[in-house]
Amino acid sequence: MRPTMKDVAAEAGVALKTVSRVVNNEPGVNAATADRVRAAIERLGYSRNESARVLRQGRTSSIGLVIEDVGDPFYSGVSRAVEDVAIRHGSLVLSGSSAEEPARERELVLTFCARRVDGLIVVPAGADHSYLRSELAAGTPAVFVDRPAGPGLDVDTVLCDNRGGARMATAHLLAHGHRRVAFLGDSPTIFTAGERERGYREALGDLVDERLISMAHPELDRVRADLDRMLGMDEPPTALFTGNGRLTMTVLRALAGRRMALIGFDDFELADLLSPGVSVVSQDSAGLGRVSAEMLFRRIAGGGGPAERVQLPVRLIPRGSGELPPEAPRRS
Repeated sequence: MRPTMKDVAAEAGVALKTVSRVVNNEPGVNAATADRVRAAIERLGYSRNESARVLRQGRTSSIGLVIEDVGDPFYSGVSRAVEDVAIRHGSLVLSGSSAEEPARERELVLTFCARRVDGLIVVPAGADHSYLRSELAAGTPAVFVDRPAGPGLDVDTVLCDNRGGARMATAHLLAHGHRRVAFLGDSPTIFTAGERERGYREALGDLVDERLISMAHPELDRVRADLDRMLGMDEPPTALFTGNGRLTMTVLRALAGRRMALIGFDDFELADLLSPGVSVVSQDSAGLGRVSAEMLFRRIAGGGGPAERVQLPVRLIPRGSGELPPEAPRRS
């Protein structure tokens, strides 16, 4: 028969309320008594009834996390940081990948809400989040991270300086003599991709050539075809700016030994060991996860006030690839 809290109280020789305080990490129990209760818990093999606790407190000590792809190194950094904060708050993280599909994002969010999570952290895949209004009205707080929520939803948001980072990268290439700078970005429907394209355009100004811009899913065949087309122009690009880490690695494969100046948005593993090392604009994925989780737990604890919008800085890490001279590349 499963031991109860009353059994623990009898074993430790204390009041039932004392056991409850120890089990729930509440103050008001001296250290010696708490140790005696914990020893009784261990001897009896007692574990608290989570279902009963949820019914009493109305909380599940869990949060839902929806990201683009749990296998992506950038989002893995976000997820790990969220978990670290959640553990400090005695909470579990339920997570899932949207795969950039709005319907899948909606399904994951509503599934987490059905499981009565205490709050949500969402990397949005779509622009329509009206499905969340009833959950927010019912008191479930949400924080959007990496990308903002769609129109009409006023929620806490944590972003990185995507446009500023793209301006910084493009200006760095201009400072090294490049005037023909190509941009390969992700799908233009993605907020971060659009912001990085805008930053690139702002830095280039009148030097923008629409033929040197490609915005689509980072597939190797597509990237290779775009590079072949650009490098076959009468005035080919002498430098490339790539819009995320996956695109940077895809471009490195597509170049296949061709030497070009290159700066990528997002750092990636082994980027510093290539020759030359890959220069990048680095954003803090762990910072995004940590700040969004801390913001969410403040809301869960009852923190009020208007929705906040936080933008984290980025930094340029020059390693050699973005500092190559503007020599016209040879088409292979």
